[in-house]
Amino acid sequence: MLPALAALPAEAREIRIMMLGDSITAGYGLPRGEALPVRLEAALRAKGLDVRIIDAGVSGDTTAGGRARLDWALADRPQAVIVALGGNDGLRGIEPRASEANLAAILDALKARGLPAMLAGMLAPPNLGADYGRDFAGTFARLAAARPEVVFYPFLLDGVAGEPALNQPDRIHPNEAGVAELVRRMLPAVESLLARIPAG
Repeated sequence: MLPALAALPAEAREIRIMMLGDSITAGYGLPRGEALPVRLEAALRAKGLDVRIIDAGVSGDTTAGGRARLDWALADRPQAVIVALGGNDGLRGIEPRASEANLAAILDALKARGLPAMLAGMLAPPNLGADYGRDFAGTFARLAAARPEVVFYPFLLDGVAGEPALNQPDRIHPNEAGVAELVRRMLPAVESLLARIPAG
């Protein structure tokens, strides 16, 4: 068991992690029990960790939307937060500097509240050009480099993006098998996040 969980009294060991995201988090196109937060929670519990993943995903949300609703979302009193925003910024061709400013504000607000954070990166669609793609991807790397306390997972859709068998017909949203692969790949990073939650 992770130290943060082991140090807590038995009746208070459940750890709440909020996943602040968009349609990938919200489980667009999937049965309710197959959404990423649900499957991630199940995987953690299967490892003996008493963790609840709070689904704070809103389909269509951008980094600006996530920033605007952060205070409201934190009313669920999580002990750590996974920030999984940016996909819709890339789809809309939003200026990467604007996305970076929004994500920086979210991460800094979480730090000010003493909440450990994990930043899940995203890539832009190739049709927006190589220059935009490099700048967009660099947004997440720069944010992580400037905040070593943040757990950085470079690409939320790692191993799933571009794989027809792992995506719904829209080729954007993971299917059930795709979500399972996301969970498998993300698990070590999420466990690193859990380890950063202060005991008690």
